[in-house]
Amino acid sequence: MKPDWLQLDAHHCWHPYTQHALDPEPMAVTGAHGAWLELADGRRVLDAISSWWTCLHGHCHPRLLRAMAEQAARLDHVIYAGCAHEPAARLAGALAGLAPRGLSRVFYSDDGSTAVEVALKAAYLAWARRGEARRSVFLALEGGYHGDTFGAMSAGDPQPFFRELSPFLFHVARVPADAAALEQALAAQDGRVAALILEPLVQGAAGMKMHAPQFLRDARRLCDARGVFLIADEVMTGFGRTGSLFACEQAGIAPDLLCLAKGLTGGTLPLAVTLAREEIYAAFLGPDRGRALFHGHSYTANPIACAVALESLRVLDEERTPQRLEQIGGWIENGLEGLRSAAGVREIRRCGGIVAVELDGAGGYLAPLGEHLRAACRGFDVLLRPLGNVLYALPPSCTTREECAFVAAAMTAACEKALGQGRGA
Repeated sequence: MKPDWLQLDAHHCWHPYTQHALDPEPMAVTGAHGAWLELADGRRVLDAISSWWTCLHGHCHPRLLRAMAEQAARLDHVIYAGCAHEPAARLAGALAGLAPRGLSRVFYSDDGSTAVEVALKAAYLAWARRGEARRSVFLALEGGYHGDTFGAMSAGDPQPFFRELSPFLFHVARVPADAAALEQALAAQDGRVAALILEPLVQGAAGMKMHAPQFLRDARRLCDARGVFLIADEVMTGFGRTGSLFACEQAGIAPDLLCLAKGLTGGTLPLAVTLAREEIYAAFLGPDRGRALFHGHSYTANPIACAVALESLRVLDEERTPQRLEQIGGWIENGLEGLRSAAGVREIRRCGGIVAVELDGAGGYLAPLGEHLRAACRGFDVLLRPLGNVLYALPPSCTTREECAFVAAAMTAACEKALGQGRGA
């Protein structure tokens, strides 16, 4: 029997990235524990995508819930302009100690999009504060996605999400993940580039496209040669998803600005940070109050979220979450071995705990085959949400070997079913 509140959802709720005229009724989720979602009809569904890449350790982790309750009983919230509190201070210190070298300042915001907005603003304004306002050009990777606010949309590839909003977006020059192309773009805009922004190792919304650590090393070298800031958007890749704490570590490089969100609180509460080098922070200091960074949110550095994030970092260290996710990714990849030689499968790729199967045919989020793949995924007790013709998994770190086999079996069956439907269409 359906819960009565589903009618309220149908009549009043507007879901993200959802075509309500076509998509089926949403799953009615009433609870979640570990890797599993609990539905109103009594079924359990394995969350193989960590609820949009957020759930790091598993749903309702007892230590995170305890940290949440204890902090809520002491200090629920306070304005962060002119006030300070212990959870934010300790979390900032912990992040500065864990992040790639030189990232000493932490600016708090609410989600991945706002973390990127802060980075873009800080990069350009740091140049402007130095009298180099001509550095107003940003470079980004083709297929990049950095969020849904206007600055973040500008940095992302307009196809297919933001094309209609292009009159309102500032120009960004795009390059493939290729050192020669990047060098050419930097030379063409010499002296005018504020920063390069990229998703290191894995471009999530682009279909889990992956590039080698060498490209990150090349990007750091080329940015240094031209005096350009490097912004690493690790909103998805941070906190172990690629098998290391941060993806940048695998290339041995440090960005000038680092954006983190999603797994920061273990996926429990919304919180984001932008880490910056001291020289960028210093550009906003001076006797003129107008030099300050004018950016903020009502819930900036919410104490409850900061306390949960701090506990999540402790869990991550004690449970060796990056290594655990690397192992999980390997288990799922091994379970997909039968698809490697299957007709219609273009590639199986993995980076840490992120595993993706790309099918033949036109690519992109709105790829025709994607409709068959989405429909095929609904027949299993596994939450999968394809990106066009790419089916991927990145479950939480609590996922067992048996559960990984369950995910791989569902992915295999969904791909086979979608390919069969695609041929018959």
